[in-house]
Amino acid sequence: MTAPAPLDLGSDVVDLAAALVDVPSESRHEGPLADLVEQALVTVPWLEVVRHGNTVVARTHLDRGERVLIGGHLDTVPEHGNLPHRVEGDLLYGLGSCDMKGGVAVSLSLAASVAAPVRDVTYVYYECEEVEAELNGLKRLADQHPHLLDADLAILMEPSDAGIEAGCQGTVRVQVRAEGVRAHSARSWLGANAIHAAGEVLDRLRDYRPRTPVIDGLQYREGLNAVRIEGGVAGNVIPDECVVTVNHRFAPDRSVDDAIAHVADVFTGFEVTVVDAAPGARPGLDLPATQAFVRAVGEQPRPKYGWTDVARFTLLGIPALNFGPGDPALAHTRDEHVPIVQLNSCEQRLRAWLSPS
Repeated sequence: MTAPAPLDLGSDVVDLAAALVDVPSESRHEGPLADLVEQALVTVPWLEVVRHGNTVVARTHLDRGERVLIGGHLDTVPEHGNLPHRVEGDLLYGLGSCDMKGGVAVSLSLAASVAAPVRDVTYVYYECEEVEAELNGLKRLADQHPHLLDADLAILMEPSDAGIEAGCQGTVRVQVRAEGVRAHSARSWLGANAIHAAGEVLDRLRDYRPRTPVIDGLQYREGLNAVRIEGGVAGNVIPDECVVTVNHRFAPDRSVDDAIAHVADVFTGFEVTVVDAAPGARPGLDLPATQAFVRAVGEQPRPKYGWTDVARFTLLGIPALNFGPGDPALAHTRDEHVPIVQLNSCEQRLRAWLSPS
């Protein structure tokens, strides 16, 4: 296999995005792309470059009064007949073009060209965002080298249609267990049907009214929904157990513990087991660094419906935003693409925010 060509960080941002797309980097196999990113960044004289696994961190040290972090993940989901890249009209197609090599290209272009930003900048290019959390490069940095993530504001270049999505929802997944007594279905009165008992769980979900709290001027929507139901032993057996898996998406004014307590309260009388949980991220729109970014971008912030790695920064006490090119609905699809106009506009607006006026 031919080795990929070195990255030209001075090239047009669209060409740079295309070059990134053409280097396969499925989760757990980001090494070759991380090598190229590191090799390109170490040639930039105003950056200190640190490698941790297949995560690359590059930082300015200009003693500015403020530090911002701009991050993006290097990995993609598995290839699906969408490599190499192609350009059709004003769209760049290819695996990872939207999620999120377009955003990574924007960030790399800035790192290599903005020599004296008005804010110190930490650029982070990390591994394993698309797989289990324990492998996530940001999590590993937060756990082992948290000083590398120190910042007054974090911006993740996740696709947001070139708009600002502030913070994110938290998520909790639980199993709600209804119990019964097993019996032969011909003598059902001798047992208690757990699937029927689970009807009460579904009734509570149907009657549930989610909150819509306003945080920093943004209205977040919550949700509590069944996403799986399991029960039954055989066609002639009354089941003694039925498990409903429920997902709770909660606004970032609640902690994980608050959200778990809320779900347990909704299902009082049932056994509730937490399967996984992740905190939300507050938008931080009242902070000077965030306000300056919003003014520079010229977009009205929207709440983020969903979970992204911005939540990791909330755990570190750092406000975080999502801002990147591409429609998030196209992530992981075979026809994934990013508008060229969004690549250029994101690069231009971030450059204006970082550069002296």
